[in-house]
Amino acid sequence: MATKIRLQRNGRKGYAFYSIVIADARAPRDGRFTEKIGTYNPNTNPATVDLNFERALHWVLVGAQPTDTVRNILSKEGVYMKKHLLGGVAKGAFDEAQAEVKFNAWKENKQNGLAALKAKQDEEKKAEAKARLEAEKKINEEIAKKVAEKKAAEEAAKAESEESTTEVSTEESTEA
Repeated sequence: MATKIRLQRNGRKGYAFYSIVIADARAPRDGRFTEKIGTYNPNTNPATVDLNFERALHWVLVGAQPTDTVRNILSKEGVYMKKHLLGGVAKGAFDEAQAEVKFNAWKENKQNGLAALKAKQDEEKKAEAKARLEAEKKINEEIAKKVAEKKAAEEAAKAESEESTTEVSTEESTEA
């Protein structure tokens, strides 16, 4: 039986959510499967992966063939790194303790890289929000200036019209 590790589509139309499953290669995409080893949600940023690492490693070691997308997911989660290190242990290049140390160092390095990327994105968002706020303040100041000029012009026109009415009334009183 040829075994595949593949995605099984769930979710509604336009909002896909996938289960990562072990299935016979002849089974339909959303059909019968042997085991569910995780989920994959591409709708979040970054995509959310919930994976049973031990079972995924087991199936990769016994020869289950992943699809391209699942291979990328397993690679990013470190399943293939662990397989590579276990191959080195089997060949006698180093022992299991060293393999575990190397894997933990790789995983920590990956986590630090992701944290740095997240911090950079947060910083960019803050800078963008600050720039938008500054632009909005500038526009508001310009609007306030225009309103003040308009009010001043209205006040001047009002004062001018009051002066002309007082001049007319003083001329009438001097004539009388």
